Amino acid sequence: MIESAFPILEVSDLPRALEFYCDAFGAELVYRFPDAGEPVYVSLKAGSSSLGIGLAEDAAPGVPSNLLLWFYVDDVDRVARELTAAGATMLEEPVDQPWGERVAFVADPFGTRVRLATMPQAVASQPAAEE
Repeated sequence: MIESAFPILEVSDLPRALEFYCDAFGAELVYRFPDAGEPVYVSLKAGSSSLGIGLAEDAAPGVPSNLLLWFYVDDVDRVARELTAAGATMLEEPVDQPWGERVAFVADPFGTRVRLATMPQAVASQPAAEE
């Protein structure tokens, strides 16, 4: 039985990826290997989620991966602007979807596709079910 899962990005420039995800998303570095020197693997905490990033020395810079990350954020427009200012490429501007979410699509500096979404107001504002 799976207890938890998290994505691992393989990138050609780990320090740059670490800076991007920590600065742009506010992720927190919780583990690095090795402890001293340049890391080859890091684990980040982003909200209640985890993200691993590993050095892939044979990865070509800027080559899109077949990994897609999805982040629910409090303000899609603001976060999309902040990410593009931090080096992301805007693939699709923020737009309201028929199902009620506002969604944008960016690529990080390594080509990883990232969807940003804000939950529909009706769902986000509902009180938690009482037991």
